[in-house]
Amino acid sequence: MTAAVALPPKVRPSEGLRQSASLSWRTLVQIKHNPTELVDFSVQPIMFLLLFTYVFGGAIAGSTGDYLTFALPGLIVQNALFGTLNTGLGLSTDLTKGVFDRLRALPIARWAPLAGRIGAEMVKQAWAMGLLLGLGAIMGFRVGTNVAGVLAAIGLLLVFALAFAWIAVLVGLLVREPEQVMVFGFAVMFPLTFVSNVFVPTNTMPGWLQAWVDVNPVTIVADALRGLLVSGPVAAPVTGALLWAAGIMAVFAPLSVRAFRKRA
Repeated sequence: MTAAVALPPKVRPSEGLRQSASLSWRTLVQIKHNPTELVDFSVQPIMFLLLFTYVFGGAIAGSTGDYLTFALPGLIVQNALFGTLNTGLGLSTDLTKGVFDRLRALPIARWAPLAGRIGAEMVKQAWAMGLLLGLGAIMGFRVGTNVAGVLAAIGLLLVFALAFAWIAVLVGLLVREPEQVMVFGFAVMFPLTFVSNVFVPTNTMPGWLQAWVDVNPVTIVADALRGLLVSGPVAAPVTGALLWAAGIMAVFAPLSVRAFRKRA
């Protein structure tokens, strides 16, 4: 008679968090061997900031300094949303290459690989925001609030990026080829970010377009960051941004977890 095989013990939440942190570190260490992964979080935002400030800034705002003050918070939001595509892309790549099949054979929490991937992307998001703020300071951007405002802006951006990342996660789980994540992302991200007040004030747009721009979550988060980093209204846009983040996460996180269980 064959002896029964003992099942691995159930993983405690604290152990699952430790495993998630280890898998996040695995994802970040890969950058050392593939530095091109930082292109989307470093080179692209720098190019956008320099291009829009020095090429279009004078024409839009009258001076590059005034435009930098207006546009930098919005560009930080735009870069964060485009950065979430890397979450879905990396997840889809791991699934395609069988990485999750190998991890599933280990005595780890089933949710640890997914949490590890998202955690690593949040670290990259923080890096990108710090990079843009540093470059903006070199170009002449000055924080008009205080340290608490800056920390609140970073926290708000990470919360919204985390919520939006669940959309990319769902797409990464549903598509069969990693490249399809980027196709979907650009088809959605470009209209969402460009039809907002990231680059130009809302009052310069046609009236029929302003109605959408005013409720666009990108606009709301950009206004919140402007209030926290420069000056202006804070309570209303921050509340709106958090409500959008909560709504997006409430819809897409359960769908993503369900899709992850089916595929991984």
